[in-house]
Amino acid sequence: MSLPSDFLWGFATAAYQVEGATQQDGRGPTIWDTFCAIPGKIADGTDGSVACDSYNRTAEDIALLKRLGATCYRFSLSWARIIPLGGRNDPVNQAGIDHYVKFVDDLLEAGITPFITLLHWDVPDELDKRYGGLLNKEEFPLDFENYARVVFKAIPKCKNWITFNEPWCSSILGYSTGFFAPGRTSNREKSPVGDSSREPWIVGHNLLLAHGRAVKVYREEFKPTDKGQIGITLNGDYTYPWDPEDPRDVEAANRKIEFAISWFADPIYFGKYPDSMRKQLGDRLPEFTPEEVDLVKGSNDFYGMNHYTADYVKHGDGNPPPEDFLGDLSTHPYSKNGDCIGPETQSFWLRPNPEGFRGLLNWLSKRYGYPPIYVTENGTSIKGENDLKEPEILNDVFRYEYFRDYVNAMAKAVSEDGCNVKGYMAWSLMDNFEWAEGYETRFGVTYVNYKDGQQRKEKYSAKKMKEIFDAVIKKED
Repeated sequence: MSLPSDFLWGFATAAYQVEGATQQDGRGPTIWDTFCAIPGKIADGTDGSVACDSYNRTAEDIALLKRLGATCYRFSLSWARIIPLGGRNDPVNQAGIDHYVKFVDDLLEAGITPFITLLHWDVPDELDKRYGGLLNKEEFPLDFENYARVVFKAIPKCKNWITFNEPWCSSILGYSTGFFAPGRTSNREKSPVGDSSREPWIVGHNLLLAHGRAVKVYREEFKPTDKGQIGITLNGDYTYPWDPEDPRDVEAANRKIEFAISWFADPIYFGKYPDSMRKQLGDRLPEFTPEEVDLVKGSNDFYGMNHYTADYVKHGDGNPPPEDFLGDLSTHPYSKNGDCIGPETQSFWLRPNPEGFRGLLNWLSKRYGYPPIYVTENGTSIKGENDLKEPEILNDVFRYEYFRDYVNAMAKAVSEDGCNVKGYMAWSLMDNFEWAEGYETRFGVTYVNYKDGQQRKEKYSAKKMKEIFDAVIKKED
């Protein structure tokens, strides 16, 4: 079982989760700055204003990556640092561009390949206030296209681009459940505005159009000279039927992946939404015009895969409520005969199941014609980790075992099943601001002491990553 000798591995982060420095060097506010200021939205009442202070510690972070042996690093840009108000007619902030240009130069000098995400959820707040942000089909894709062009032009040395991180989360958590910024939902106890039955599907459609526009710009204006590649990162769990003898559960398990992943991947690879979604959602799911199909179909050079866990799936009653986004089904940690997905973690939604990783790599490869895949996030929290003190908190054997088992499952998917996986980025390089969960949940291979000047200390898992990959990557002859 082995991975090719040119396989890239490293770690991933996102701007709002690690950078801090939200008032520094001309950065404008984002929807997450605004959302965090609303009492009760973040578990521990915190925000990303300091986070890991990575904006001011790029040299330290690069030294850490180098020490761990990483060959690639995925990070996201803060759109509001580059165009503080966000729009195509708004001024560009040179200090923001200069920061990222230097960061990419320094990564390359250290022998680390950068993977840049253009937008990891932190939409400039002004665009939300100006025209409804992601809900606006006329304005948002054009503003995103302009931002992408500014960045492509400034950073030709980056050869690996991701348009959006997990559009499912932006759409569903931002516009259906209201757990994430901007927090719109039909639940009036949570938000005075929002329509969970319609808005998430509009937002998903607009994100696909914006993705298509950015890809078109890159391919036509930059790829011929820069020779890079561009794709999107989609998230989804693997699924098993709750009762494998019940064909309705078997169908529901497949439908769950379609509603999570194929919602975006089918338009990109096939030019249409999945039939299962059209059947349930009807005209609430937008239709693609022929022009939109031209824009979106074929717009991935690679598939960016974020994956953490698996579920047992039980079929629904055939009468889902209008706000249902799962596909008329329910998910469970135990199967009908009492099998468990995996042990509990600090995250209610996450239980380790490495076989599910191999399963989903195969599911995606078969459905989409074995595209090149980069695993752009994979990792775990640990139950009660945040309650531990040093040195116990550094001894994250549970996380090490997660990475070892998941990487081995991926190596089998490549060497035994023929999946075309080109790289892997663990979530995350360091503990960071975990969105609505604040700082209570840790995902890092590096411990960040938020009470003592954001100092970083490598955990056990950090020191073992190189060993895990050395065991499965072919040596060059």
